[in-house]
Amino acid sequence: MTKYYENPLITRYASKEMAEIFSSDEKFETWRALWIALAESQKELGLAISHEQIEEMKKFRDTINYDVAIKREKETRHDVMAHVYAYGIQCPKAKPIIHLGATSAYVGDNTDVIIMKKAMMTIIKKMTNLMNKLSKFAKEYKELPTLGFTHFQPAQLTTVGKRATLWLMDLLMDYEDAEHLLASFKLRGAKGTTGTQASFLELFDGNHEKVKALDQLVAQKLGFDKTFPVTGQTYSRKLDYKVLSVLSGIAQSAHKMTNDLRLLQNLKEIEEPFESTQIGSSAMAYKRNPMRSERVASLSRHVIASTMNTAMTVSTQWFERTLDDSANRRISIPEAFLAVDAILEIGINISSGLVVYEKVITQHVMNELPFMATENILMEAVKRGGDRQELHEKIRVHSMEAAKQVKQEGKENDLLLRIVEDATFGISKEDIGHLMNPKLFIGRASQQVSEFIKENIDPILAAHKDLLGIEVDLKV
Repeated sequence: MTKYYENPLITRYASKEMAEIFSSDEKFETWRALWIALAESQKELGLAISHEQIEEMKKFRDTINYDVAIKREKETRHDVMAHVYAYGIQCPKAKPIIHLGATSAYVGDNTDVIIMKKAMMTIIKKMTNLMNKLSKFAKEYKELPTLGFTHFQPAQLTTVGKRATLWLMDLLMDYEDAEHLLASFKLRGAKGTTGTQASFLELFDGNHEKVKALDQLVAQKLGFDKTFPVTGQTYSRKLDYKVLSVLSGIAQSAHKMTNDLRLLQNLKEIEEPFESTQIGSSAMAYKRNPMRSERVASLSRHVIASTMNTAMTVSTQWFERTLDDSANRRISIPEAFLAVDAILEIGINISSGLVVYEKVITQHVMNELPFMATENILMEAVKRGGDRQELHEKIRVHSMEAAKQVKQEGKENDLLLRIVEDATFGISKEDIGHLMNPKLFIGRASQQVSEFIKENIDPILAAHKDLLGIEVDLKV
């Protein structure tokens, strides 16, 4: 324990994997990788940089003298120049060419892009695992009839598995957005102080082609095919907004799914995992609260709200750059990734152990089915010579009386008994029984599950088969 504030995204929710991506080591080691890539590219294009200087830089890439950098930053109030200085202390031969022609945004912005790309790849990996778990659940229960709800009022039947495909459909759209974004990531590149590349043009004696080549070489060395074609001092903050919009979409989907699960747990139809030693309430020992789903909902709201930070930052930047984006981005971007990482991990945990109470589901179906079966009963009675208009009115009256029995008197639904006893319908109890099979009311739900997963989810799982198999134990 500590007497200082600790971010709960780190201590309680997000994975170690995601926390490491946004760590200081990852950030500053990437800075040094960028300085090495810049020096290598400049050497390859003819600047007087020696192999020995580059090897010296590589030797200390991952051994950062933080004590020197911290002390220097207190003196200069400039984090990048403090680290340039610290790197130069370790690499005296390379010192003259470290950060040559670059501005702070060269390491700052390019590192942000590299880290966001790596973080998005991790998000996609965990999304794929969640989709894998949910697809298995959907297939297992694709034929189990359950009440559909519109306005949270009983509607036509669906199946437990079909409902799960609705959650999957949302996640599929998020996955497609994330993949599209990942494919479109561009590095800021080597653009200079205000994006004009003036300093690099000076270094290369006015050779425009070499300056253009430098921009591309740096990107290639860092694993990127493209750079932003134009920038100010920074890349357009529109990228940050697009990234958080994708993360917000995932949060929205997870929130919707876990809201459904919370309602289903109240109905005692489906429950999230609940350990034998878990406590639901400090006062009410019998309670089994859906705390995992509630946690997802809570974190999701944080992510959805965070999108506004990047939207405002995009709109308030002045000309080639202002620094009022910096403090905000240091908080909003990492926290959004950490929160979505936690959301997906909790989602994997939940979907790995959902408990389905089939008898309760069936009981709820059978309580409502008499009302839903009236159309089939009406058609059968008409086939036997009945008058549709007369029968429709009788069903309406019987339904009102049966509903009164259920709602006002707390009795069982006796609608079917009323219809059997009404000679106008000419339908026996046995006839009713044949018309009351819940599977007659689920349409193509089962087939839709199989088709949707085969055509849309399985190809994704096959493409990412090496990423599957994540199992999650919650920290708390």
